[in-house]
Amino acid sequence: MLLSSPTKAARLESWNFDAAQNQLNITTDSGIQPRAFLINNPTRLVIDLPGTNLDGNTVRERFGSAVQEIRIGKVDDNTARLVVELAPGYTVSPEKLLIKGDSSSHWIVKFSSIEKGAITTSSSEEKIPVQIGNNSTFAGVVPLSKEIFQLSSQVKRLMSRYSSLSPGMFFVDLQTGEYLDINGEKIFPAASTIKFPIVIALFQEIDAGRIKLNETLVMRRDLVTEGSGTMQYKPAGSKFSLLETATKMMTISDNTATNMIIDRLGGKSKLNPRFRSWGLQNTVIRNLLGDFKGTNTTSAKDLVRLSALISNNKLLSSKSQSQVLDIMRRCQNKSLLTAGLGKGAVIAHKTGTLGVILGDAGIVQMSTGKRYLAGIMVRRPFGDAGARDFINQVSRLVYGYLDQPKVSQR
Repeated sequence: MLLSSPTKAARLESWNFDAAQNQLNITTDSGIQPRAFLINNPTRLVIDLPGTNLDGNTVRERFGSAVQEIRIGKVDDNTARLVVELAPGYTVSPEKLLIKGDSSSHWIVKFSSIEKGAITTSSSEEKIPVQIGNNSTFAGVVPLSKEIFQLSSQVKRLMSRYSSLSPGMFFVDLQTGEYLDINGEKIFPAASTIKFPIVIALFQEIDAGRIKLNETLVMRRDLVTEGSGTMQYKPAGSKFSLLETATKMMTISDNTATNMIIDRLGGKSKLNPRFRSWGLQNTVIRNLLGDFKGTNTTSAKDLVRLSALISNNKLLSSKSQSQVLDIMRRCQNKSLLTAGLGKGAVIAHKTGTLGVILGDAGIVQMSTGKRYLAGIMVRRPFGDAGARDFINQVSRLVYGYLDQPKVSQR
């Protein structure tokens, strides 16, 4: 079992329904075990999230297709409920419903077949239980084994010493599947970590042949912004190669370069659906950079999901993967996860900094060749340097644990 009893109530962080695929994604900020059942007349799938709080009142969203409406509300103070109501004349069989998690805080509901015109033989509101599968693979590619409770205890003791900070983190050993998950799905302002999924989307377009690395981009005045980077000091109309622009976006976190890449990719209306298609339910672009108010969002686990997909060549060609990781290894901010790594370790990563947020995520290769995925986001009092120290210490704890020689069982 990958699930453990939560020490405090979870919170429903986000949900998203993809009408094209008839797929519902649900994330909570800590691990839960959902329960589900079907009711007929009309057909409704009811999903209860025990031990889960819901902020606000009941929410209704209509879709007007086979899935007519989704409602989110409370059964009681400790249980959130989602009701997926099908349109009149539609039904689905329990055996054609698949509810599975890629971890204990991200659950995916797939309606394999919604049928029209099925005859209902009973007028009663019978509750038909729906089976929920055990978690198997994170992001569909990394088999999870067990949570590292020793490490979790150490990090939680550290958190108690930094009580003004609110962190979310997820780390996973690619070799063993062992993981650390503390508020991994908790949603944070993304700051510059949003540039990680943006660069992956860019190289997907390069792989598809719709964009060329040797293209020339013109820096329009409406894309120039303050904050990190050097391109803002060039005159409007300056020209840069696409590769130089993408490199500046990732290595020196250039905000103007980022806006130029977002613009070249068609804007947020093109990028957000792509992020969701990768399973990143908490990663959303709402505004161009700098986004100093923190409207763009992500979670530590979303960033690690992306690293998992990259590590397993699920999103990019081998050539593009190599190029992206090479650029990310040259990230100039070495004050966060990098500061806690052992000698000889290499990290391909992207950091993010706002007054109230620090974040870092990427792929770590240890001196032994072993690899693990890391993601951490920390909300802090404005400008508090303790958040940097906290991330350093968490990184050191994780590296130290994974660097220990494992005793073989006999």
